[in-house]
Amino acid sequence: MTDLSFTTLVWLTYRLGIVFGVSVPLVLLLWSTIKQEYSIVRLLSIYFKVSSLIGISILLLTGNRPIGYLTSFISPILILLSIWFWSDLNEELRALPTWRALAFTTKIWRWSISFFSCFYLILTSNSLSCIKIISREYCQAWVAGPKDLHGIIGNTFNFLFGATWTEPIASFIGYICLIAYLIGLLQIILIKVPKYGRTSGGF
Repeated sequence: MTDLSFTTLVWLTYRLGIVFGVSVPLVLLLWSTIKQEYSIVRLLSIYFKVSSLIGISILLLTGNRPIGYLTSFISPILILLSIWFWSDLNEELRALPTWRALAFTTKIWRWSISFFSCFYLILTSNSLSCIKIISREYCQAWVAGPKDLHGIIGNTFNFLFGATWTEPIASFIGYICLIAYLIGLLQIILIKVPKYGRTSGGF
């Protein structure tokens, strides 16, 4: 695969991520909250907590931090687990009438985000070598998107607060968020899963 085609795939991944990873689930969360479909609300709440690792990865990649490539690789694995692991949610979602628009759309989204996560996992697995050598051109393809987002955030931050949003600040916040994320993940693995099993009620 040429560097140009890989860069195109990376940009496609970022765009698909905005649609299926942020916009659609956010609409579904608001929709299910209004309709009081609490099984869907729980599923999406868990999803957003887990998928926040992608946002952390973007902060780290903004500052050219190699660990951002590792977290980018791990994030789709955790997303897949977060939307399929819970036995009670699986049963409740299967019981929802398919003819209802909310239930039907949620099921389509869950499969769509699963396929996207697999695609994202394959693509990021090819970039794990960037952890050691970040200067390669295909490594910089992953940084281009976060850099553009960094510019938008920087302008907004400066307009609202009159302060400068720099790459070191983005990286620092990324590390802080990553530590908090790891603490939360360890709490789930070591405490909540042994206590509640595959029941999502404790989350």
